[in-house]
Amino acid sequence: MGDLWSPDNVKYMLEKGDELLVNYGKKVKVGETFLNVYTEGEGDITVVFMSGGGVTAPVLEYKCLYSRMSHKYRIAIVEKAGYGLSDSAKTERTVENLVEESRKALLLAGIKPPYVLAPHSYSGFEAVWWANNYPEEIKAILGVDMGFPDMAIAQEKEFPKEKRMKALENQKKLFSVIAKKGLIAKLLKNKTVNTTGMMTGNALTDEEKELYSELFYKNLCNDEYSQESLLTTENAQKAMEKGKPCCPCCFFISDMKSFTKNTTWREEGIRYAKECSGEYHLTDKGHMFYSVIPQETADTFLKFLEKLPLTAKNM
Repeated sequence: MGDLWSPDNVKYMLEKGDELLVNYGKKVKVGETFLNVYTEGEGDITVVFMSGGGVTAPVLEYKCLYSRMSHKYRIAIVEKAGYGLSDSAKTERTVENLVEESRKALLLAGIKPPYVLAPHSYSGFEAVWWANNYPEEIKAILGVDMGFPDMAIAQEKEFPKEKRMKALENQKKLFSVIAKKGLIAKLLKNKTVNTTGMMTGNALTDEEKELYSELFYKNLCNDEYSQESLLTTENAQKAMEKGKPCCPCCFFISDMKSFTKNTTWREEGIRYAKECSGEYHLTDKGHMFYSVIPQETADTFLKFLEKLPLTAKNM
């Protein structure tokens, strides 16, 4: 087979479904689906990074941020069904199933609570639902421009399910063309595979960039992403009905544009943070700011966690 990280070898292993790296996670069987769980670092507390919707390779996507925190805490990432190296979903993409599958995957991988949740974007709904249903498991939430349930409900009025379905149909047609890696894929590279700068930045090694690219095109058209999108309002509603998280929260809130006319993403984020009595920080670096200011983000989160009673004797 030659060099494990050679482009031909990576492509071969992706097609064959073999493990790409000995330390690139651990496959655990949750129900009928094998999910990939990655960990690094050590500590009594595990910071669980939770993927935004449609992030095709979460372990690599958030490396620039979590690698700057793993010297203090154990890091874990559950690649949800249809994400990264995990299998396709066999269950509906409801917030209940998403959370329960992540919980089971962590336990099967030998990673027990307590956890600090670090949700990005869509997984904010999951984090709120998780923290309110299992408060004894969650010590804090680090919001990486996480989706706020209230904002998703507000957006439904401007962008209802029927419009989302039509937009998703058009998006999937475009993605199916991009996945073929032809001229269109090359022209749109900086808005697709390199939208967070992973392919041109220095957060990933050359070998990791090759893997990131292969996983992007392999997973781009997965049904799980569109299923989650169609259930946005329902999942947000379920999370909102559970109330605000009672655990300590630290939110990074971006300047992302939204569909709402009477409020903005940032305004809703600030309001939510205040209602949680949470700490919040504003950034104008966009929704994927973690790839632009990873050190600032990591330092802010670490400083916040240091103020909390998270040592073993306080659990």
